[in-house]
Amino acid sequence: MAQAEYVQESLAGLDPAVGGVDPALPLYATTFVVVDLETTGGAPDGGGITEIGAVKVRGGEELGALATLVNPGQPIPPFITVLTGITQAMLLPAPPIEEVLPSFLEFIADAVLVAHNAPYDVGFLKAACARHGYRWPNPRVLDTAALARRVLTRDEVPNRKLGTLAAYFRTATQPTHRALDDAKATVDVLHGLIGRLGGHRVDTVGDAIEFARAVTPTQRRKRHLAEGLPRVPGVYIFRAADDRPLYVGTSGDIATRVRSYFTAGEKRARISEMLAAAERVEAVECAHSLEAEVRELRLIAAHAPPYNRRSKYPERMVWLKLTDGPYPRLSIVRDISPTDTAYLGPFTSRRAAELAAAAFHDAVPLRQCTHRLSLRTVTPACALAELGRCPAPCEHRITPEEYDDRAVEPFRTATTSDPQPVVDALLARIDVLAADQRYEEAAVVRYRLAAVLRATVRMQRLAALTGIAELAAARPAARGGWELALVRHGRLAGAGVSPPGVHPRPTLNAIRATAETVPGGHGPVPSATAEESERILSWLERPETRLVEMSSGWSSPAGGAGRFRDLLAKAESGASHQLSTERS
Repeated sequence: MAQAEYVQESLAGLDPAVGGVDPALPLYATTFVVVDLETTGGAPDGGGITEIGAVKVRGGEELGALATLVNPGQPIPPFITVLTGITQAMLLPAPPIEEVLPSFLEFIADAVLVAHNAPYDVGFLKAACARHGYRWPNPRVLDTAALARRVLTRDEVPNRKLGTLAAYFRTATQPTHRALDDAKATVDVLHGLIGRLGGHRVDTVGDAIEFARAVTPTQRRKRHLAEGLPRVPGVYIFRAADDRPLYVGTSGDIATRVRSYFTAGEKRARISEMLAAAERVEAVECAHSLEAEVRELRLIAAHAPPYNRRSKYPERMVWLKLTDGPYPRLSIVRDISPTDTAYLGPFTSRRAAELAAAAFHDAVPLRQCTHRLSLRTVTPACALAELGRCPAPCEHRITPEEYDDRAVEPFRTATTSDPQPVVDALLARIDVLAADQRYEEAAVVRYRLAAVLRATVRMQRLAALTGIAELAAARPAARGGWELALVRHGRLAGAGVSPPGVHPRPTLNAIRATAETVPGGHGPVPSATAEESERILSWLERPETRLVEMSSGWSSPAGGAGRFRDLLAKAESGASHQLSTERS
């Protein structure tokens, strides 16, 4: 029997949308449609266009032209007739804009739209499309007026009007305030301006569009750093003259992302400072986006680049744990050891851990003093005992067994499985405070509740993944084939992409043979940072990701913290209505 040929399954919506013009296309190979409109004046409202003229060119050669009068369906102001020579009688037999738009939209397809003072012309065209139910193709737009402001100095031309530029470049057609003549004049102006762009190291259509916008001298001077980079997923590293990493980032297209740092859209002060110090950009190609994100996190953690704000210093994470000995109390520590059995975390800051600790102190009678208590020696009680906030184990008012049952066990249960008793106690306290109109105090308890839920949900999700010795998963790649990831104890051990039309098993076997050896350990993040494991979780939980193999089951407690996600969202949003939850 012949073996069935492998066919990759397709999922709706995974194919990338293709549209517009590639910004890396050289200017000489780009198709431009130069357009000019005549209108009745006023603001664009879907009408008012009296004439459209458009010329299609590529490589200096005219490919076609479109010109038509348009009946605006409204009277023409006298000053417009004087300016353009277009009369009401000329427009009466002309087609309305809704009949002209289909031909015009087809004419500009797959081209860069060019106009002088482009926002005006594009605004009228977009409004007309919206009014008459046509989809605006959202083409790339190049404004010759803006480009002239960047290329020509005041010594060369006194202003950037079309007539002035036409005279400067000695265009074959002079502007006459008629659409086709003005479009043809703009074509010659465009070619003249392109001839001046070479000296500014502007060679592609994307560069030309960005050059027309306002960029800083540093961005212009350092633009060459974006040259020669690959258009693949990966990590990019801006390095200083001494090769020190300044900034680490990731993208699905390294070249396009790095070029964006040299455009007008980049306005962050710290990035401008970084660009001034940068001397080169290093690219690290990756198999797919998940590998790129993980490598970015590891590089930031290893080098702590000065211009990265997030993901630095993962070693500064803290934990909330119960101390050893009789009558345990909560303690904030840097690390947990294999002997620790009751803990919560990791927290990104000491402040977050303190909020969670305060929540437990509100909900269960854990002692808050830092004395080392003895089962034989009595220690004087503090004010909390007099206020009824502590069962006074220091004076032996409670037995160790009772203390474990009332205070220790609710904490241990909340962190490993069900936080329901803690949640109920905090909600009841919020209800009491709200009933007494002590709303600010109720809000404080709400923040503490959110801190506990956030930490327990996070730790239980992480523990479910990191407890699996090995997990293989696949996700359809945008260009065919499969993105593959091998995860061991919550750490990305290997990654790759199988070719389109080929069974991914050989690729997965090769990844496994060369993957990183990851030993297990203690805690919810034994082998990677919490942020790395969370990135992996996000990738695994996408609808299109498919689990291929697992060394053990992947599960979370049925009555665990995950069921309180809706309550967590309410608490984090600061909803004014009363918080409530299902009590089981």
